[in-house]
Amino acid sequence: MPAPRLRQTPLPGIGVRYDLTTREQDRLSVIAHRDGGRTLSAYRSDDPDACALSLRLTAGESAYLIDALTPAHHSPNLLHTTDLGLVAERIELSPTSYWNGRLLGDTRMRTETGASIVAVLRRAEAIPSPAPDFRLAGGDTLIVIGTREGVEAAADILGRE
Repeated sequence: MPAPRLRQTPLPGIGVRYDLTTREQDRLSVIAHRDGGRTLSAYRSDDPDACALSLRLTAGESAYLIDALTPAHHSPNLLHTTDLGLVAERIELSPTSYWNGRLLGDTRMRTETGASIVAVLRRAEAIPSPAPDFRLAGGDTLIVIGTREGVEAAADILGRE
C-alpha cells in the first residue's frame, strides 16, 4: 500500500489548503482560513474530483476537532488534570457578553469560582497567563482550569450578557 501524502497549497487572501491522500487512497482536504476557521472536505472514492462532504468550521469548532484528533492525554509531557480532580475547558466569550471590553480582573474569577484563566485564544494568537489588566474581547476563547464545579461556575459568569 502506498504511504499517505500531504500536499500544501497557499491560497492568497484566503489561507492554506492541505490535501491528504491516505494509504488507502481516500482524499481529504482542509482549508485553513486566515480568520482561524477551517473548511473540511472529503472526496468520493469513485470520483476523486467529486466532493462528498464539505464542512465549514469556526475557529472554536476547529480547536475542538484538533483536541479530538490529538487529545492531551496522549502526550506524556502534559499534566493529566483529571487524575487530580481538575478539568480544563475552552469557554468562548460571546460578542454580546457583559465582559466584552472589560478587564479580566473584574471577573474575580479565581476568587468567585476557584478556577483560573490560564490562556486566552484571540484570532490566531494565544495569550498565556493573562494578567488582571488584560482586556477581554467578544470572540475570545478562554482556557479555564479548575474543579468541574469551578469551571461550570466560570462558564456561568463568562456567559453573562
